[in-house]
Amino acid sequence: MQTNWPKLLSEAVNTPGIISSAYHSFWNYSLNNQMLASMECRMRGLPLGPIATFNGWKAKGRYVKKGERAITLWMPLSYTKKDKDGNDVTHSYFALKPHWFTISQTDGAPYAEPDIPGWALDKALTVLGIERVPYDMIDGNTQAFALANQIAISPVAAHPEKSCLHEIAHVLLGHTDPACVLDKNLKEAEAEATAMLVADALGIPGADESRGYLQSWWGIGNELPAEAAQRVFAAADKILKAGR
Repeated sequence: MQTNWPKLLSEAVNTPGIISSAYHSFWNYSLNNQMLASMECRMRGLPLGPIATFNGWKAKGRYVKKGERAITLWMPLSYTKKDKDGNDVTHSYFALKPHWFTISQTDGAPYAEPDIPGWALDKALTVLGIERVPYDMIDGNTQAFALANQIAISPVAAHPEKSCLHEIAHVLLGHTDPACVLDKNLKEAEAEATAMLVADALGIPGADESRGYLQSWWGIGNELPAEAAQRVFAAADKILKAGR
């Protein structure tokens, strides 16, 4: 079983609010797992809510109901293999495993849902090692730009925080590296998709406009390549985690 990354991203882009709902229900999981959990819950008619493994619910005093079917998410795994010198080397990878259940699939002790941690742009910039510098471009049509690990936002940008997310994405996705060979349309589509995911999750203004912006760069109804879609989810996840 494999994740269809373009379909997952297309679902997020074309369904306003789906990322916000997924983030508020599953914020402590990776963004791609949030989307997978949200989509599976919708397909199976399960209400969105906290999820945990069988043993995770047991530790909380709750028990999975008989006959309930688990939700499949990406799970980190590892194995040890000897290298050419006979030393043990640990290798890590991710695999899709059906190990999670929603609270609606359980019974037991009352459950107090933890508060979602706040998110701060300045903290995200610091953790990611990205510097915000003064905007010094004469071109008033350019609302922001990124160079190396620096970003600048125009003081008249329509959505300054979302523009900031777009430029952070350029840096994280390697677009500011002179060795990056991606064409401009793909760079812009990746950066805007990343900004849209984060903005939608956090309720930052500008996510709706991002959908039209994405269509202008990549075409209406077109899906990003699988590698690009996977990079977008990884970058958005880094930004969300860095600001918490």
